[in-house]
Amino acid sequence: MTRDKLGKDAIAEALAGLEGWSLAADGAAIKRIFTFKNFSEAFAFMTRVALAAEKMDHHPDWSNVYKTVDVTLNTHDAGGVTALDIELAKKMNRFAG
Repeated sequence: MTRDKLGKDAIAEALAGLEGWSLAADGAAIKRIFTFKNFSEAFAFMTRVALAAEKMDHHPDWSNVYKTVDVTLNTHDAGGVTALDIELAKKMNRFAG
């Protein structure tokens, strides 16, 4: 998977198939807020994502407060959204159920 920055059309097309994700206001990242039943479910989600992200060598910017996980994805060295971000977003959606 490449770390080449995606164009606006490619990002829009990818977001159309990614439930819950949106383009950040600056256009340089995608974001989503996941809400779970409780802290344990949120933390379990983060653990699954952390293992997948480590295998991909691509890590999210995220925060957790109780049952909410706020995620921002971008590829810093590309200066925007890449196929890696889209793939990690897809995995996160699958892990969240």
